[in-house]
Amino acid sequence: MQFWFARGSEVSIREQLVTQVVLGILSDDLAPGQRLPSTRELARRFHLHPNTISAGYRQLERDRWVQFRQGSGVYVRARKPEVATSPAMALDQMISRLFLSARKLGVTLPVLRGRLRQWLQLQPPDHFLLIEPDEELRRILAAEIARAVTFPVESCRPEDCPKTPDGGMPVMLPNREASARQVLPSGAESLILQVRSVPNSLAGYLPAPSGALVGVASRWTEFLKVARAVLSAAGFHRDSLVFRDARDPDWKRGLKETAAVVCDLLTAAELPAGARAIPFSLLSESSIAELQRFEEFVRQPMDSASRSKGVRLGQVR
Repeated sequence: MQFWFARGSEVSIREQLVTQVVLGILSDDLAPGQRLPSTRELARRFHLHPNTISAGYRQLERDRWVQFRQGSGVYVRARKPEVATSPAMALDQMISRLFLSARKLGVTLPVLRGRLRQWLQLQPPDHFLLIEPDEELRRILAAEIARAVTFPVESCRPEDCPKTPDGGMPVMLPNREASARQVLPSGAESLILQVRSVPNSLAGYLPAPSGALVGVASRWTEFLKVARAVLSAAGFHRDSLVFRDARDPDWKRGLKETAAVVCDLLTAAELPAGARAIPFSLLSESSIAELQRFEEFVRQPMDSASRSKGVRLGQVR
């Protein structure tokens, strides 16, 4: 079996060694009873510290993949350990077999990388990437998106956004588009989200009931400001409104005594028992529908010609 090691990788040399041996055993590239290269041999061949190789072999022995024979060396055990193959390990096996097959065909590593890069560029997105600098707003929006779609949802600040969001469809609010465009690749597609109308969303609870005590709670300060303005304009007396910043330790006090609590989706799940929640969704119904249409579109079978032409949907830009 041929070993290779990537220096400067986030994965330690020890873990690279362990992974390659395990994959070699699982794929039968390493046969039962086969002797592995000695610690000194690997250290000399790849200019590695012997202690690193020894640590990897000791881990393999603890996990019952190999055994040490006194004065002889390290050998693959006769029987593989009975462990459940994780999705990550199964994926590693597939990748390992791909590299092994490529080597047998005489395909060089640069050629293989180039072909893989082309295939990855042809694949449709498999998750949404929410770009939003405000941490609390980002958490709320991500939760709302995750509730509406089955795609995974990742999020980041504009300055932390990956230069090449592989497999992710960037989504953002209109006022964040300019800053997001500065970090996204030129011409990258994105979905622009629209915010729900607060007065329209609260219309079903208006006019204000006489004498009702209403709570407003959120970790996002802007939510509290907007709710105060809208509810006051709708006829709620300021003394009938109880505002709570959910970042405060004692924010739940008094909320059980209110008729209802207007809150965001995340805060609704944290209200004290007995409190009636009126969850207010920030994203407009049209944006939710667009996210769902995009997900449905991506999940539909697409021929290679359609993908290569970069089919666009609705307001995707």
